[in-house]
Amino acid sequence: MDMHILLKGENQAANFVGLQAVNLCSREELIGQLSEIADSGRLQVALRTLTDYVGASHYLLARSDLIQEAGLDFIVSSDWPFDLVKDLATSLTSSYARTTELEKCMQLFQPNFALLPDNADVPDGASRQYCFLTLNVGRSRLSLMFLFDDGFILSPERLRDVGLLASYLASSLRCGAARAERDFELTERELECLFWIAEGKTSDEIAMILGISRNTINNYITSVMRKTATKTRSEAIAFAVRNNLV
Repeated sequence: MDMHILLKGENQAANFVGLQAVNLCSREELIGQLSEIADSGRLQVALRTLTDYVGASHYLLARSDLIQEAGLDFIVSSDWPFDLVKDLATSLTSSYARTTELEKCMQLFQPNFALLPDNADVPDGASRQYCFLTLNVGRSRLSLMFLFDDGFILSPERLRDVGLLASYLASSLRCGAARAERDFELTERELECLFWIAEGKTSDEIAMILGISRNTINNYITSVMRKTATKTRSEAIAFAVRNNLV
């Protein structure tokens, strides 16, 4: 997700030099802690544990596939300052809209870095840069974002551990599950239109096949793209294939 400014190559590698991480628990200790937490269903405690493991200061777990909607309903759990989340929301929405479906898939479990908006009021001592990991839970796409102290070293190995474990926790704790069922529940007509789009048919051709008007077909297709958070027919097809809808 190109959230505000995505840093790559040498710039991204620079995020792994700085202050040395100390007093961080081992992978085995982390797994033991999360095993106990998972049974209790305490998501906030689990996210705090993951945040401490990677050496970050604050976490934010968001439904990436919902950020184009109004409000802050896409936030699953966060200990970021509320005003900072509000400042970030607009930047997330605009940048997510510019990201293609392929780019979203390529970012899974890969640590990425972005800059907070210029007007964002960050906590004292925190870097204006933040780190994010993208993961899928069923049909839902989530992003786990970390704030960290200015100059702190972030381990790519620990970040990958966190991405995999966050995916497991989000799945076991069913993060956003009820919302996901509503948002991605396509009607029979919408699924039919999606199928014929995948077959390469135009709106006029689909209208002839289904015996309804071209405008109605376009309305169904628009609804499909809204529910799947895609911008084009090609992206909708990619989403359908990835989720076994066609």
